[in-house]
Amino acid sequence: MPASFPCKANAWLLGAALAAAAALAQPHPAAAAGSEALLLVDAESGKVLFAENATRPWYPASLTKLMTAYVTLHALKDGRVTPDKLLTVSPTAMAQQPSKMGFKVGIKVTVDNALKMMIVKSANDMAVVLAEGVAGSIPAFAAEMNGAAQQLGMTQTHFNNPNGLPDEGQITSARDLAILTRALIREFPDYAVYWHISALKFGKRIIRNHNPLIDRYPGADGMKTGFICASGFNLVATVTRDGRRLIAVVLGAPTSAVRTDKVLELYERGFAGNGFSFFTPSLGTVDALSPVNMPPPDLHEEVCGKNRGHHTETSEEEPPSTADSDRPGLSALLPPLGTGAGKPAIPVLGPPVPSMAPIVVFVGPPKKPGNPETAVAKGEPRPQKKKATKPALAAAKPTTPPATAHRKKAAPAAAAAAPAAPAPDSAPAASPTPPSTHLFSPAPTMAPAASAGH
Repeated sequence: MPASFPCKANAWLLGAALAAAAALAQPHPAAAAGSEALLLVDAESGKVLFAENATRPWYPASLTKLMTAYVTLHALKDGRVTPDKLLTVSPTAMAQQPSKMGFKVGIKVTVDNALKMMIVKSANDMAVVLAEGVAGSIPAFAAEMNGAAQQLGMTQTHFNNPNGLPDEGQITSARDLAILTRALIREFPDYAVYWHISALKFGKRIIRNHNPLIDRYPGADGMKTGFICASGFNLVATVTRDGRRLIAVVLGAPTSAVRTDKVLELYERGFAGNGFSFFTPSLGTVDALSPVNMPPPDLHEEVCGKNRGHHTETSEEEPPSTADSDRPGLSALLPPLGTGAGKPAIPVLGPPVPSMAPIVVFVGPPKKPGNPETAVAKGEPRPQKKKATKPALAAAKPTTPPATAHRKKAAPAAAAAAPAAPAPDSAPAASPTPPSTHLFSPAPTMAPAASAGH
């Protein structure tokens, strides 16, 4: 008996929906060079909620540091290094282009502090310090990075350096970065606070996290930004609400503001549950997305302009002077959200609301922090030259921001007789028990907030 017209129509609609889903998930070789790569994934299940150019090769820029952290954390887990192990700044590390801490050759820094500086500041020199300290050399560390990528199933990824500075052979994809992010979340829950640090305190300097969502978007708890002219503005971000964690990847945005808008709209649609069409069939899991063989786009001229030389290349937020008046978000890809019933409005990020005190970082061994002013190389930004004070280490738990304590230096005789009374404008005296020399002693697991903004 021939099928009825409604059945045929439904079959045609289903086929069209499947074809549309495949078109979203699989990039086409004819795709425009400037089109971004977008991906939204459920962190627990790996289910793909949205994909556009998700398997197109891309230059990772500073998102490379996600793998540098992954390899370093494995070295910590395996006992090859410890958080307090001192690593030395080499001439190669000092020679890296910004963004960087700018330490002189010979300065020593712990693995723990180097990781914090690399993740929060996106310090290219600290990525090299970690690579040389863990594996002995950049090539040896890159081999470990590529081995880890192969084990994780990152079939489109290859690394030549640990920081993401321009290299034509350094390639990844949104798919592979989502796989890596899931591995970081699942394998290293005790180190989750690394990705959520709001700011670092180095001497007098306060170094804010480059991730625009941290402390400004409800539930934001990681991960990393990246920029070079060839890649455009990249971001891997994780957000947790009501026990559900989503991973968003945006590669190749023309400006940092557009990048943020795209991530926000992906999240609002993903958490609303009704932002994506009911008729759109499942795109499967992130691992199942089929890679394509094509060269990565080079956005240097589009993003940085014809008159910008190679000396301006950086792997972090040193953006070109790009006009930012047009912020379309995902309007070219998805129907407008609107503000009607059941349709969430895309929020505008407000002023940061710190979820923790700035974490103190320093050079030298843990029990004797070095003087930051003598550690910075010539030509690098320096803290203001005021009377040096010795900052106490910030407590580990991000949920109870501690007040940074300072002690005035007492005369030896007075110290022998009795503890000196604090000055009226000074902070409370430090606890008799020495604070932890690094964030994890023991390593805390950060519980994500369900609704309150970070």
